[in-house]
Amino acid sequence: MRAVVWDGPDTPMRVEEVPTPSPGPGEALVRVAATGVCHTDLHVIKGEVAFPAPGVLGHEISGHIESLGDGVEGLAVGDRVVGAFIMPCGTCRQCEAGRDDMCEPFFSQNRLRGNLFDGTSRLKRADGSRLSMYSMAGLAEFAVVPVTALAPLPDGLPLEESAVLGCAAFTAYGALARADGDLAGRSVAVVAVGGVGSSIIQFAKHLGADPIIAVDVDDAKLEAARGLGATITVNSTTSDAREAVLAATDGAGAELVLEVIGRPETVELGVSLLREGGQLVCVGIAAGGATAAIPITGMVRRGLTITGSFGARTRRDLPEVVRLADEGAFDVHRAVTRRFTLDEAPQAYDLLDAGQIQGRSIVVMGDLLPRRVAESDVWWPRVGPTPGVGEQDE
Repeated sequence: MRAVVWDGPDTPMRVEEVPTPSPGPGEALVRVAATGVCHTDLHVIKGEVAFPAPGVLGHEISGHIESLGDGVEGLAVGDRVVGAFIMPCGTCRQCEAGRDDMCEPFFSQNRLRGNLFDGTSRLKRADGSRLSMYSMAGLAEFAVVPVTALAPLPDGLPLEESAVLGCAAFTAYGALARADGDLAGRSVAVVAVGGVGSSIIQFAKHLGADPIIAVDVDDAKLEAARGLGATITVNSTTSDAREAVLAATDGAGAELVLEVIGRPETVELGVSLLREGGQLVCVGIAAGGATAAIPITGMVRRGLTITGSFGARTRRDLPEVVRLADEGAFDVHRAVTRRFTLDEAPQAYDLLDAGQIQGRSIVVMGDLLPRRVAESDVWWPRVGPTPGVGEQDE
């Protein structure tokens, strides 16, 4: 099969021919139709999040089941499926408590070591050397996925665009699930409206939030956010975001703020947008050990709540995300703004780094016929300053 191989920070990403993997017990081999292009992958590419190289990235996929490992029930070869980036083991103490998002083996084996639950990777290069797997390593024509991370995809949803249900929509749904109480009629502000931020807006609209305030630095992204359900948009480079939120909420501030980029200044901005008793849900992954300065006395006296949200609870929430999309609460067609071939996948991350992708882009595998690896398959990371607030997003 063909896969995009990452050899570590400051090295080119290259499309290579590698052996097609085989699923183990409790796993499925998925013929990948499409993979979402996510900013968390970009953190890894740039060395801002530790991950063992060399490896294959890509962590939200759609496709058909090609084969099944031992002990799999409820799925069959040929089924249409989507895969979530959090792949729970299903048996650790966190999974047994229903906290798939805190699965201990997933973080210790996959996120730290690039393995699946048995402590090994399913991927290797043509020379037999090991390749790490970031989640299911979806930037390839086939991917091995624990079936705990898969959900059937109804025929009414498009196969390729539905790849974004496994991270962009999944993470957005999980973030709103952290909110205290019903969102109907409550004020919500979303800081950074890229792939996940724009997905949050779709779900917030479905849940009846009002007003929904989108904050970013890119007017095109803000215009797209308005089309998805934002009632008020604020460009924080040309307007005072706090004043705009106060004006939209009768001087009180937002009841719920979701920060979706993981930068110290946007987390601090998110806190400043809250009304008394309000809640900030931090969704964005930060580079390295970044920290934000939170006014302690203000947080205590005003009764603010700050919550972290990493994805969602896969076995319970991924099927619900799929159901909501099937009912029209989340429009995958509108969520996906650009499509790339596997050969163009490295370029997609370059454009994401440059802040030139609105919403979510996907890498579409197309046919599986072998093709010669061309010079254009090699990509070097863009050299330049880190994009400003709102120019990059999960």
